[in-house]
Amino acid sequence: MKENKIKIACYGEVLWDIFPGGQRRIGGAPFNVAYHLSRMGVEAYMISSVGNDDLGNELLEKIRSWDMSVSGIQVNNQYPTSTVIASIDENNDAKYDIVQHVAWDYIETRPADLNLLTETDALVFGTLAARTEKSKNTLFELTEASNYNVFDINLRPPYYDIHLIKDLLHMTHLAKFNKAELRMMLDFMGKDYITEKDSIKYLQDAFGLNEIIISKGSKGALYAHGDNFYLYPTVSVEVKDTVGSGDSFLAGFLSKRLETGTTAHQIMHQAVALGAFITAQEGACPEYSLGEFTTFRDQHQISALPL
Repeated sequence: MKENKIKIACYGEVLWDIFPGGQRRIGGAPFNVAYHLSRMGVEAYMISSVGNDDLGNELLEKIRSWDMSVSGIQVNNQYPTSTVIASIDENNDAKYDIVQHVAWDYIETRPADLNLLTETDALVFGTLAARTEKSKNTLFELTEASNYNVFDINLRPPYYDIHLIKDLLHMTHLAKFNKAELRMMLDFMGKDYITEKDSIKYLQDAFGLNEIIISKGSKGALYAHGDNFYLYPTVSVEVKDTVGSGDSFLAGFLSKRLETGTTAHQIMHQAVALGAFITAQEGACPEYSLGEFTTFRDQHQISALPL
């Protein structure tokens, strides 16, 4: 029998982002989601792998210091802990050079993880960790075991293919795209873009998807739940950097979406507020408390926009 606390598993890459000047920060889109879920009071469980090396040990120690479980993070004796060379352009957007053949490319399927998914409320994943056959096969086994699959498309050229994306979408309950990814998906499908609403309905029908989120950066976000559409503006802040803003948005969304009895307004307010709160700070996983965030959220009330 489940406890009342929300439990969410996140699958895929956990790594060190190396920034200009040599500064090192923990990253990886699914880990960023797990970090912010943990900050929201969710029991977040990361399924990944690090190398049996100093960087892996340091990464695990840092995660433990945040009171997050590392029991789902495997230690690989053959492949190293992942590092990504990050650069920031003139628009404060991050670009990444993602090193291949690292530990999370070879995540094993473990009975403990499959069993855990029978007790969790959601499984969050993207496309990057499926760039190798090993981790892709593990992902498909996990999605089979999960009752609520959340696909954060998060395309990282050239590490994806349309057949993989289609296969994953057929197993997905909630999919998140940004504006560019929505257009790319329609191109893949040979569908002309008419409107966002038309595009979302097309994808819902094509993949049996009940829920879709479109993140629109400074223009907010659109949430479709069946035939209901909810468009919300972003919260205005002074942007420090946009690294991990989409991941924090998703964590804010899920932390409310999986609560009992919440409304679409509460869900979207939490999501856009957390995204804004993180862009106003440096790094994808800044230190903050749930109290600090809720104070910020409650000071920044928003209303739905007309569609």
